[in-house]
Amino acid sequence: MCGIVGYVGSEQAAPVLLEGLSRLEYRGYDSAGVAVYSQREGTLSVHKAKGRLQVLSDLLQGGAAVEGTVGIGHTRWATHGAPSDVNSHPQVSQGGKIAVVHNGIIENYAELKAFLVDKGVTFVSETDTEVVAQLIEYFYDGDLLAAVGRVLHRIKGAYALGILCADTPDQLIAVRKDSPLILGYGKGCSFMASDVTAILKHTREVGYMEDGEIAVLTREGIQCYNHLMQPIQKEISHVDWEIDAAEKGGYEHFMFKEIMEQPEALRRCVFPRIREGEVWFEDFGLSEEYIRSIQKIYIVACGSSYHVGMVGKYNLERLTRIPVEVALASEFRYMDPIVNDRTLVVVISQSGETLDTMAALREARKLGGRILSIVNVVGSSIARESDEVLYTWAGPEIAVATTKAYSTQMALIDLLGLYFARILGTVEEQEYRSALDEMLLLPAKMEEVLADKDDIQYFASQYFNHDSVFFIGRNLDYALGLEGSLKLKEISYIHSEAYASGELKHGTISLIEDGTLVVALGTYGRLFEKAMSNVVEVKSRGADVLALTTKSHEKEMRETANAVITIPDTHDLLLPSLGVVPLQLFAYYVALMRGCDIDKPRNLAKSVTVE
Repeated sequence: MCGIVGYVGSEQAAPVLLEGLSRLEYRGYDSAGVAVYSQREGTLSVHKAKGRLQVLSDLLQGGAAVEGTVGIGHTRWATHGAPSDVNSHPQVSQGGKIAVVHNGIIENYAELKAFLVDKGVTFVSETDTEVVAQLIEYFYDGDLLAAVGRVLHRIKGAYALGILCADTPDQLIAVRKDSPLILGYGKGCSFMASDVTAILKHTREVGYMEDGEIAVLTREGIQCYNHLMQPIQKEISHVDWEIDAAEKGGYEHFMFKEIMEQPEALRRCVFPRIREGEVWFEDFGLSEEYIRSIQKIYIVACGSSYHVGMVGKYNLERLTRIPVEVALASEFRYMDPIVNDRTLVVVISQSGETLDTMAALREARKLGGRILSIVNVVGSSIARESDEVLYTWAGPEIAVATTKAYSTQMALIDLLGLYFARILGTVEEQEYRSALDEMLLLPAKMEEVLADKDDIQYFASQYFNHDSVFFIGRNLDYALGLEGSLKLKEISYIHSEAYASGELKHGTISLIEDGTLVVALGTYGRLFEKAMSNVVEVKSRGADVLALTTKSHEKEMRETANAVITIPDTHDLLLPSLGVVPLQLFAYYVALMRGCDIDKPRNLAKSVTVE
């Protein structure tokens, strides 16, 4: 959540900060601000505004109205204090010397605030961040780094901090604990940011800060320190993807662009991992001996990644015959999980920075589990703290509502299941070959689904005015319905719920009445007849049924449902990979017709870095 950008160099800082913040808008925010050192005035020039970044940009004439070559910027998502100009970041100390931008939550801010108020410090905002700025100034005696160090020993919680001091206008300080922050190495300039997309226009050389590290940024370079204030050498990575991968490229919305990019994302994810008819993972550290020793698999994730895990449970148990439990990362630490050295914990996260997922990972490791992560962002926190990593190679995903990251995560779960099953001898040769052949055909079949997008747009035009929608399905279709329902609710704001079809009579069917929209998923051939029974059941209560099925079952479904969307036939394991695409498109077109802000839905953030 939120976005941080910092710059020290020779160019005017404010335009650089605003441009960087614009590339972080996908993370979610409700206000924005910048602080730049004014050499002419010898003070910090702070400008903040509630609302979209464009409000701030217009106020500052795109940054041209603010002179100075060192500064920090922020897009804030309110946690402590309502969205307002005063509560926006940067927060500034009482004496005006210290400006701070902050992602995360300071858990003991109330205690620290009471201490400072007792010392005569006056607060102007409701934020926990102002406590950090005031506390740094309280301890500051001319040595900014030492003051920051003293503060870090006193604050508790998760944070990424960018700090600017009027007395040291040629440097910035960056601090990271449980919230992502990267460093950018330029020629005659240095950067900090929450995400590489914010600085990619200026440099491709980046360093990933670890928990407890502090960095001092100057025009000459960046010096990093560990939690003991000992100098350390950071490994510098080169970013090789192009900046236009994070731009709309002529599409109206990032979400639509990323839906359309899914076939190519799957090709990048899947094709290099199937060699000579076998699943192949480069530099994979799970030995055959270890795989045979696994007694249980946990899949731990949040949101859409959790829904990938639900699909994964069905497919992994079917393929490997190993018990699989899917756990919400936010609940994992509190459920007394049974984990030991024969437990494989599969952690799934698009960003690799989700705080709840990170905490679950650390809990699983403490209990002795082996950690395998599936992430999209190379060098992310979860990737670095895992024993093994499978990267999705989906490319940058900007829209808050995930699409191609979900699809590539699902492909990797399926590949992992086939890989394990081959070693364990729990999959028949014919099924193994058929599944791999169909995985190679997935991108082309997905393109067939995308070619029918006009039909899906028509269905959206018929149903966009519903206020409540139910998704029903069995087995893989139930897991698929969870994601279809989430997509619809998060970008269109329609109340939407997904249910296992067999549970309808246990209460849910009481909500079905004339005109209720039910999206009935009937792609899973083994249970198609049961799916049809449920369609008849809700139709008899007056529901309008929009059905999703395969082409081989289209004729039978049309005899009962009001409208039918079809996908190509494929191997059972892979049906959700094709079925999710029309559900993504349906949600997109419904939201479009309702006039919603599709890429930046209200109250949501791309990377959830607070608990």
